[in-house]
Amino acid sequence: MPAGSVKLHSIKKLGEENNGFDEDPNDAYMMMGNTKQDTKSPNKKKEAAIRIGFFQLFRFATCRETLMMVGGSVCAFLHGSAQPLMLLVFGMLTDTFIEYDIELQELLDPRKECINNTIQWKNQSVWTDWLDSNNTDKMKNLTCGLLDIEYEMTNFAYYYVAIGCAVFLLGYLQISLWVTSAARQIQIIRKMYFRKVMRMEIGWFDCNSTGELNTRMSDDINKINDAIADQVSIFIQRFTTFVCGFAMGFVKGWKLTLVIIAASPLIGVGAALMALFVAKLTGQELQAYAKAGAVADEVLTSIRTVAAFGGELKEVERYDKNLISAQRWGIRKGLIMGFFTGYMWFIIFLCYALAFWYGSSLVVDTQEYSPGTLLQVFFGVLIAALNLGQASPCLEAFATIDRVGISTLLENFIDRTSTASQKQGTNWTRSKGTLSSITSPFTTLPDLKSWYSVNSGETTAFVGPSGAGKSTAVQLIQRFYDPKEGMVTLDGHDIRGLNIQWLRSLMGIVEQEPVLFATTIAENIRYGRPGVTLDDIIHATKEANAYNFIMDLPQKFDTLVGEGGGQMSGGQKQRIAIARALVRNPRILLLDMATSALDNESEAVVQEALDKVRNGRTTISIAHRLSTIKNADVIVGYEHGRAVERGKHDELLERKGVYFTLVTLQSQGDKALNQKARQSRSSIRKRTRSQLSNLIPEAESFISQADAGKVCVCEEVEEQVEPAPVTRILKYNAPEWPYMLFGTIGAAVNGGVNPVYSLLFSQILATFSIPDPEAQRREINGICMFFVLVGVTSFITQMLQGYAFSKSGELLTRRLRRMGFHAMLGQEVGWFDDHRNSPGALTTRLATDASQVQGATGSQIGMIVNSLTNIGVAVIISFYFSWKLSLVILCFLPFLALSGGFQAKMLTGFAKQDKQAMEDAGRISGEALNNIRTIAGLGKEQRFVEMYEAHLEAPYQAAKQKANVYGACYGFAQCVVFMANSASYRFGGYLVRQEGLHFSLVFRVISAIVTSGTALGRASSYTPDYAKAKISAARFFQLLDRVPKIRVYSNEGDKWPDFRGNLEFIDCKFTYPTRPDIQVLNGLNVSVKPGQTLAFVGSSGCGKSTSVQLLERFYDPDQGQVIIDGHDSTQVNVSYLRSKIGIVSQEPILFDCSIGDNIKYGDNLREVSMNDIISASKKAQLHDFVMTLPEKYDTNVGSQGSQLSRGQKQRIAIARAIIRDPKILLLDEATSALDTESEKTVQEALDKAREGRTCIVIAHRLSTIQNSDIIAVMSRGFVIEQGPHDQLMALKGAYYKLVTTGAPIS
Repeated sequence: MPAGSVKLHSIKKLGEENNGFDEDPNDAYMMMGNTKQDTKSPNKKKEAAIRIGFFQLFRFATCRETLMMVGGSVCAFLHGSAQPLMLLVFGMLTDTFIEYDIELQELLDPRKECINNTIQWKNQSVWTDWLDSNNTDKMKNLTCGLLDIEYEMTNFAYYYVAIGCAVFLLGYLQISLWVTSAARQIQIIRKMYFRKVMRMEIGWFDCNSTGELNTRMSDDINKINDAIADQVSIFIQRFTTFVCGFAMGFVKGWKLTLVIIAASPLIGVGAALMALFVAKLTGQELQAYAKAGAVADEVLTSIRTVAAFGGELKEVERYDKNLISAQRWGIRKGLIMGFFTGYMWFIIFLCYALAFWYGSSLVVDTQEYSPGTLLQVFFGVLIAALNLGQASPCLEAFATIDRVGISTLLENFIDRTSTASQKQGTNWTRSKGTLSSITSPFTTLPDLKSWYSVNSGETTAFVGPSGAGKSTAVQLIQRFYDPKEGMVTLDGHDIRGLNIQWLRSLMGIVEQEPVLFATTIAENIRYGRPGVTLDDIIHATKEANAYNFIMDLPQKFDTLVGEGGGQMSGGQKQRIAIARALVRNPRILLLDMATSALDNESEAVVQEALDKVRNGRTTISIAHRLSTIKNADVIVGYEHGRAVERGKHDELLERKGVYFTLVTLQSQGDKALNQKARQSRSSIRKRTRSQLSNLIPEAESFISQADAGKVCVCEEVEEQVEPAPVTRILKYNAPEWPYMLFGTIGAAVNGGVNPVYSLLFSQILATFSIPDPEAQRREINGICMFFVLVGVTSFITQMLQGYAFSKSGELLTRRLRRMGFHAMLGQEVGWFDDHRNSPGALTTRLATDASQVQGATGSQIGMIVNSLTNIGVAVIISFYFSWKLSLVILCFLPFLALSGGFQAKMLTGFAKQDKQAMEDAGRISGEALNNIRTIAGLGKEQRFVEMYEAHLEAPYQAAKQKANVYGACYGFAQCVVFMANSASYRFGGYLVRQEGLHFSLVFRVISAIVTSGTALGRASSYTPDYAKAKISAARFFQLLDRVPKIRVYSNEGDKWPDFRGNLEFIDCKFTYPTRPDIQVLNGLNVSVKPGQTLAFVGSSGCGKSTSVQLLERFYDPDQGQVIIDGHDSTQVNVSYLRSKIGIVSQEPILFDCSIGDNIKYGDNLREVSMNDIISASKKAQLHDFVMTLPEKYDTNVGSQGSQLSRGQKQRIAIARAIIRDPKILLLDEATSALDTESEKTVQEALDKAREGRTCIVIAHRLSTIQNSDIIAVMSRGFVIEQGPHDQLMALKGAYYKLVTTGAPIS
């Protein structure tokens, strides 16, 4: 047989298009952005693909979007200059108040009066002499009676309202224009990306997980959206404010500005150091947590080993050790953060003191500034600094663009023009369907060598063990891959020269796991060929033997099949898939294990359907059940990627090769199963469908199917948890109450600091109207000293708050993690089979849930107390000084708080709505990418692209509406402050004039309430963390409260002194909880006396290992009993039972510690001495090898024993089992993975270990079990024959055939 070798690799270079469908010529935007950079040399292009310039994100904008973005930017620029503009008004307003107050003070002096709008002495001549004698200044010419404070305030109020309205309009425009333009561009990017992906060849999908592609389509493109939507305009706005604020400072008063700036490096240094320390400590903390996580991961991955050796509590201790160091780092981090936050506040208050002290000297002594100018400069610089800080999160959104795979997304995908024309390749009208074939290509497979031809109209069957290359050959014929060497020809033409779509239209394929799409039965069949009539569909379903069951359904052909066909049974899905293949009227029919998923009855029906349709078509059939292909024209046997034999059924049986082995094993199992099925027919109706799914004929009752479907669907959904009550969370934190108390006190003091600031600030303004310069100076110095005092207090309390809460929070986190881990290890093994409880998911849950619970206690409490005291003190101050003005401002407080909360809500809700709207489109893209082979085989790529694009319309419209709502909210949030100011200063003017309120109190009340308003906003921003904490806590408590089905930690259950090891399985039936429809044990009956050895043989999946797991009580049987020394296993104490059993499995799991510790692990109930270890390892033939190692028994075995060979690992596992001195020894293929030399050594060790113990051996190599007392041959979940070796040989049944052909049993 000529053997050309074929290496598998993907079609062309990985990632080239396979042109599976025509590109829409109208998509002009597809080529947009293919700008000059494409002409650069290819290697330059590669480097560029790593990073991408920010402006490149806008390459898909048309003129309209560009105009929108420019308009939005201009609005943002104007909006940014509004705040500094407001300061100009504010400065003039302050000056007006102070002038008015000075006038009032002067006229309070009984010796002065107002004449002709100037203040004069009443009796001028007398006073002139007195003044001359006292050498004081002549009274300055002060005007009086001209200043109508209410009129002035009304004007200022108008200014404020005007600025407010402009801000509302600009805010609305800047946001809505940017967001709308982003929505349009994102829609274009999404369409192009999906189109591009659907045009890739199959090999490309092997190298890119569909999950990753879906994430890219949702998350990465959302990140682009974040970067090019509102963030840009907000950044422009804030940056403008920053520039204008500093400009105002320098123009109005450069001296003071320089003094304030001079102090800012201290804050900068503080912030930098804090960031540095926190990063360092976080690193250390994460490292410690990573170690703990590694322990958790190692333990959860090898949970069966931990359970078998009773190491649960030992592991919890080991986990806790690593948590302690993490906790230490966390507490240090809290202390450092408290220290630096305190330091920053201290410096800020010192800055206030310095600015007001120096500024007031410029006002009072040199009279360079007016008080208003002082405020304009001071607040100008302050606002500039704040806005610079607020602009940085926007930069972060831009920076993430580089981090995401977005650069690759844009570069590699959207910009690549098609390398080959879609319509290339020939087609001709009459294809006979003669194939000759070759060698082949996965990016993931080795060589596949074969040569054979398939004649037109013949049926050829491929058989062979899994992984032999059968399906690969079929995929080459479909041209999902191209061979590296050799070729596939169709009617003599190399298929690489044929048009792909035409080629695939000739083929109908029915796969092992047929893919149905989430639509009706009729639509699924229509996917086979565009434009088929209902008659064609009915004809196809009749041929496929599906018509009858479809007509029994209430909605007939309009029945929805559910996601992935989940509402249909396996047999129904297969038949719909066959109908879909037939409706194409294919010349070539490919059957890839089309009946493997079925029970016997359905299989017969489907097989009959297939036999009918094969006539007159070239058919290639792959099957594992050999009964289905006996009558094929040619049978090709595969092994290791080669076609090793071909011929008819009888010829191949005589050759005794691959085919013979497979047939022998199967026919035995089938015979026994049929007998058993006959016996159980009588009691069939009494039992549930799931337990008998392998035995009963498929009841054509759709109802039970639908129910089964529903059951599965429910399990998939993430269970909804009720948020946990805070009281229960705090209960776990109770031991730390002293820390929490001190922390709360610190937080309360910190909260009072902000309102005190408004007191001092207004007091400074009041000093400017004091007529006596001496008193003025004294007053100002006093206030500045007070600022320093407040700074010192703040420093101390911030530190106290930081330390106390981090301590209590870290202790809680550690306590919860430990309890969570303890609870996890206490669950029954079946719980870990659920994919939601995979080791990865559980380790993540330990890490995230436990630390999120801190959000409801710890530092969060501090923040909330802080905000509440802030609000409390502010309200008390303001009502104390002027309750009327306070009430007026409080009317605006709901709006302030609302707008703040609303904005936060909008920003988060924004993303949520987007996600919601994108989910439908995501479902289609997910379905398309997951089933890409089926879609490519049916040539339906274009159809999915159209569906996807149709679904993008809704999110796009939603985004456009949202742009308006969000813009309006943003504008409103920004303008509320201006409106509040206008009303409160106008009313303040009225109170000053009519009720004699001192003007400084107007400022005091307003600034007190405004700071408390921001505190309220801050407090409301903690609610998401708080809610998250409650949900996390609830998930955690769910785990802690779950009562396992098999309880490891309980002391209940039978224990007896003379454990002998007498075992009996009585009619055991079992299905794994995660696969309820697959019956694993089907009535297992076998017993073994103390000291005997029982060997299980049989093909994989027949239930050998499962029976061992029932004995260990990893699971309990669904029906029947496992009897141990006369006790039912479900009544025996779990840890007692496991302490009597030693197990050595095929892949022994070792822990990442020394050889000695691994052997000690065998007995966790006592302290194992070194002598015990040595004697156990001598018995296991291990001692001599260990003594040759430099560190002897202290040698670390590496993660999962990676430093040792398989034989060495096996022997350590044997020593570990021996040290328990078990009464029952379980050997699960203990030598199957070894080479002959090691096998001999290990086998000797095992023979020694077996002496005097009840032993159960599972083996694939028959030579290892010939001397067992009982050999049980298993098939399909029960024993078909049992007895000693000689007796079974005499029977000449299944065992005899296996021994004589020497075939491997798998």
